[in-house]
Amino acid sequence: MFKYDTHVHTAETSDCASAPGAEQVRRYKALGYDGIIITDHFINGNCRPAIRECQDRRERAELFCKGYEAAKAEGDRIGFKVWFGWEYSYQGADLLTYGLDKQWLLDNPDVCDISVYEYCDRVHRDGGYIVHAHPFREADYLREIKLLPMWTDAAEIFNCGNRDEAMNERAKWYAAQYGLPVTAGSDNHHLSAAKLSGVITQRPLETVFDYIEAVKNSEVQLIVPPDNI
Repeated sequence: MFKYDTHVHTAETSDCASAPGAEQVRRYKALGYDGIIITDHFINGNCRPAIRECQDRRERAELFCKGYEAAKAEGDRIGFKVWFGWEYSYQGADLLTYGLDKQWLLDNPDVCDISVYEYCDRVHRDGGYIVHAHPFREADYLREIKLLPMWTDAAEIFNCGNRDEAMNERAKWYAAQYGLPVTAGSDNHHLSAAKLSGVITQRPLETVFDYIEAVKNSEVQLIVPPDNI
């Protein structure tokens, strides 16, 4: 069996994270994981202010990718899979986006100026995949719950950042109601995170597209730690 965390943040890029990308990699490797997906907060979310305020599209893309690239370099050094994604934000809906790269950011400099619907269309047009992260999370920074079942591909039905298990249970109900594939992730921002999640597969994944296919085909087992409080 092979273990992957699908929702991980880095201090280089996410303003609310304290764990550098390379240290995240070393910790997951030590805990027996086989890979992680870096999903830092996107340019329209809680990324580092220097990224959000940068007006040069190339420099902005370089800054945004720093956390992932630091993690990837360490992963390559120690033999650990690291893939790229991000967490796009839309008025309370956080959309984990997989399958795109830095070049896509450079080719779509207006990505934060278009509607969420056009964003989803572009992602899908270019081969990307969208998972609705913690769709029923309640928190001070979230003013309302927004659901986008016609624009997203799957639902994250377990997230370690959901302190009330009811939030995960509602996500399960939502996915079942709309027939959405399901996945899980830690939403890990800190090296002190005591509980980690993700997915288990029966075969090793070589690319982020392997992960996407495994979710589509219901070939992932969700990692659900006990006592999610």
